[in-house]
Parts: sequence; C-alpha cells; structure tokens
Amino acid sequence: MNVKDAGKNEPDAPARAKAEGGAAKGDGGPRRSGLDAVMSPVRSAMDALGDRWAAAPGWARWVVYVLLIVGALLLPSDTIGSFMSPHTDWSTLLTDQIAIMVLLAIGLNVVVGQAGLLDLGFVAFYAIGGYTMAIFGTKFGLNFWEIILLAILLSALSGITLGSPTLRLRGDYLAIVTLGFGEIVRITANNTDYVNGPRGVQAIPHPPNISEFEIFGVQPLKYGLLDARPYYYLMVALIVLVIVFVKRLERSRVGRSWAAIREDEDAAELMGVPTFKFKLAAFAIGAAIGGAGGVMYASKVSSINPENFPFLLSATVLAAVVLGGSGNLPGVILGAFLVAWLPERFRGLADYRVLAFGAALVLMMALRPEGLLPSRRRKAELKEGTGGMGSMGAEVATPTGAPGATEGGK
Repeated sequence: MNVKDAGKNEPDAPARAKAEGGAAKGDGGPRRSGLDAVMSPVRSAMDALGDRWAAAPGWARWVVYVLLIVGALLLPSDTIGSFMSPHTDWSTLLTDQIAIMVLLAIGLNVVVGQAGLLDLGFVAFYAIGGYTMAIFGTKFGLNFWEIILLAILLSALSGITLGSPTLRLRGDYLAIVTLGFGEIVRITANNTDYVNGPRGVQAIPHPPNISEFEIFGVQPLKYGLLDARPYYYLMVALIVLVIVFVKRLERSRVGRSWAAIREDEDAAELMGVPTFKFKLAAFAIGAAIGGAGGVMYASKVSSINPENFPFLLSATVLAAVVLGGSGNLPGVILGAFLVAWLPERFRGLADYRVLAFGAALVLMMALRPEGLLPSRRRKAELKEGTGGMGSMGAEVATPTGAPGATEGGK
C-alpha cells in the first residue's frame, strides 16, 4: 500500500469500530484479546479526533494553537503544581526537565522520526551546547544571545562532522557509531583541564535581564537564580520557534525527501533523491536544536559537569520520541512531557518510583505500540514494517519478507 494514500483508504471511525466489533463476535475473523477490547473505543475516539482535526479549517487550527500556547504559559501556576508535582518545585521541574526534554525530543525527532536514522548519541550535541555556553560565557565574556547563536552553529557543524563519515552506514551500525560519539564527547570533557575535567564549569552567566516588567507577581524578563519561571517562558518561546521551523521543513521538499528516505532509502536514491545530503541535513538540524537546549540548560543551572550528559539521557529522549509517536510532533511533545514528569510524580514512592515509571511505560507501549499519538503515515509504515524507525532502523524488508537485501550496501 502506498503510505501517501493511507489516510484516503482508511475507513471512517464508525466503520472501523463496526469492523472491529464484528471480529470480536466470532464471525470467522481473529478474536480480539481483552486488551484490544478495552483499547478499541479509545483508538476509535482518537482516530475520530484525528479525522476532525484533518478536516478543521485554518482559523480553527490557529485558535487551538493560541489556546495551547496560553495553556503552556499558565502551567507554572502553584495550583497546577500542587497536583502535578507535590514532592518537588513545579516551576523548576517544568524548566530543568520537562521543557528541556521536549526541546531535545523535537530535535531527535527530526533525525529519528522524520529521516529514520537511529541516533543513540544525541546527548553529545546537548553537551556541546552546554559547554559552548560555559566556555564562552566564563572565559570570553560573551552574553547569552551571542552564545546561543554560536552554539547552534557549532552543534550543527558537529552534526555534519559526525554525519559525513558515518551516514553511509545503516541500522545497528549507525546506532553504534553515534553511541560512541556521545561517549567520546563526555569522556573528552571529563579529561580536559581547560573545562576543569570532572569538576565542571561554575559561575556560568544567566541571560541578561531585559526588563523589570511584572505581571501577576512574576517578572518574566528578569533572569535570576531563585525564580525558574522566566527561564520557562524563554524555553516556551524557543520551543514554539523550533516547532514552526520543523513543521515548515516537514511540509517542504526537504521533509518529503526525509519521508522517502525513511520509507525506503534505496528506492529514494533510485528516484533521484540525494539521500546522503538530506540525511546530513537532518543530523545538522537535529544537532543544532540539541545544542540550543544545552545552552538553555547551562545558563539556567549556572554549573555543569560531564555527569550531566550520560548515555542514559540519549536513551531517555529516544524513549520519549517512540512513546509519543515517532514522526508526529504533538505525540513527541506528549511523550517527552510524560517521560520527564512521571518519575517526579512518583517521587513519593521513594526507591520504588523507578519501578512505577517503568511499569507505566510498559503499560503505555502495550496499549499503544505505535505510540500515543502516531501520525497516519507512520501507522501505515508500522503496519507494513518497512524502513526507518518502523523497523527501528534495521534492515529493510525484501518483497519476499527476508531481510538482508540491502546488506551489501552497508
């Protein structure tokens, strides 16, 4: 099936519910499991919501966008925080973990979700952004706005440097190389006296204050040490800009080329798509977004060290992308929010909170194996099991179903 026609060929929500119900009543089709029976109404409701969103006029979409931004700006409220994070400071959690995780997940989604390249070393670009902020802020006296532009450039160049010799690899081989790059950056920082080795860099400057303007007891343009809310609002602004940029890319020739590479790289190459160039662009753009996240983090906490950038963070960001629905921005944002928030919500369980967090992830993936909010195209790819993250970057299936046809190209 051509995945571009997936949405046209899919039956509407009532027809789907009827078809699934018929199978459950023993009409000769496969019997549904209890889990499927429980999730069927939820899936139907979400599919119906997706149908209505796809048919919504432009003005209605803009109203939803504005409401979502307003909702995001209201999130640091103490009333919301008393439920969402009763054991930790809600504003700090929103800024240091949730907003950072959302930004990193959007960046990794460009590489994994859109271009279908399995990157296990994404934390390296986050570290490059953080150390760029630390070095140029403490040793060269540049301000935050100058450094964030420099960090975006350096991170993008790092992505190109990593991608140039490695993007001819596929699947597991590419994943292993990127994993190694992430560890190389962390170990290099740990053994470099210029950045104080394992002790890290302290006294990293905050963004300069813009105004003493105050609204509802908050000074959103004044950046200090005690109040995390101004940093959160700055993060929201950066995330909105990144979303607009990424969505415009997705709808352009670049996005269509990434989709073609993700679905079948060999076919894309045969159709004249310069696959290496577009894969390199995905790496550079994803790295630039990760670097911007590193700058935001370093300027907020004012002290970083190599232990802030472990491999586990790369795995967590990848889990957020897969959990939310690889390739679909709303799903990725939702997945990042849950992955960053749930461990703190379970903090009252002490040592058992990690167990509860893992159980919640397993439950969500059992109920929605294609992700919480997958796009229709990605759902079609997952059903076909072809290419990209649909097969976790593994070998592309042959027409006979035997993998390995592309091994010679590796």
